[in-house]
This record gives sequence, C-alpha cells and structure tokens, in this order.
Amino acid sequence: MSLVTLLPFIVLIGAMFLMTRSAKRKQQQAAQMRNDIQPGSGVRTIGGMYATVKDVNEDTVLVDAGPGVELLFAKNAIGAVLSDDEYNRIVHGVEHDLKSDSDVVPDDASSLTETDEPAADAAAASDDKSVDLGKKDTAEEPAETPADTEAEAAEAKTDEEPKKTGGDSEAK
Repeated sequence: MSLVTLLPFIVLIGAMFLMTRSAKRKQQQAAQMRNDIQPGSGVRTIGGMYATVKDVNEDTVLVDAGPGVELLFAKNAIGAVLSDDEYNRIVHGVEHDLKSDSDVVPDDASSLTETDEPAADAAAASDDKSVDLGKKDTAEEPAETPADTEAEAAEAKTDEEPKKTGGDSEAK
C-alpha cells in the first residue's frame, strides 16, 4: 500500500482523535464546574430553572428556587454556575451600571428630530392630510341575517358536489 492510499485514513483518524479530545475536555470542565459549586451561588439547571444553591452534597444539590421553595437536584442537572451580576440581571432584572457616563436613550422619538419646534407646532405646520384607514363600505351594505348565510352555504355545497353519472366511473 502506498502513502497516497493511507492518507485519507490517517486524516480521518486524526480528526476523530481531535473531536474526542475536545469532547473529553468539555466533559472535564463541566464536571469541575459542578464540583466547585458553593452555597450561595446562582445556577441554571439543564431544564432552564434559575435558583440559588443552599447545600451541596456528593451527588446532589439543594437549591432555593423562590420563597419557601427548596428543590433537590442531581449535580448532573446543573447546567451552569452563573456570576453574581449575571444571576441578578436574569432573575431580578438588576442591571449592573457599567457606563454611568453614557448617553441616556430617550423614551420617545420627538427628541431625535433636528427641529427645535415642539411636536404640536410641527404637526400643525404639516401640509399632509390625515389618512382615514377605516372601511367606508360597511355602512352602505345591509347586514346579513343568519338565514342568508345558511342559504349561501347550502348553495355552495350543492355546487361543489360532483354530478353522478351512469356507468362504472366511481370506484368503491
């Protein structure tokens, strides 16, 4: 066998080795993260629940999921240990003020326009007509009664049914 025929097999074996090595490294990091869990840490379970760790045992973790709600999870069910800032941001909606000197985004778009006149003056100065998006034909048409709609439905049903013909055209 020549080197040219062995080259694809060597590349394949090398790729498999690198993939398994990467997967093992991720498993080791996850196991290390689960072993380093401390009481008071914020965690996210693999099911997506956020809770605070109360107690850590060999194979289990007792978490506080809310006032008076304590849950016992297997350590393998802990998906991530979160930093305090991230846990507070997700669970309590508390944003850590990283940029106190940054510009404040306005609540409305009126402050983003370049004119200095108030919004009421700008609307009065506008020459555009207001557009009526309402349907105008609704008042002109008489309201249909339930009897009318039933009659129309019956006519439509009879139109849709195929006409029967004599012979063997229908299969049973």
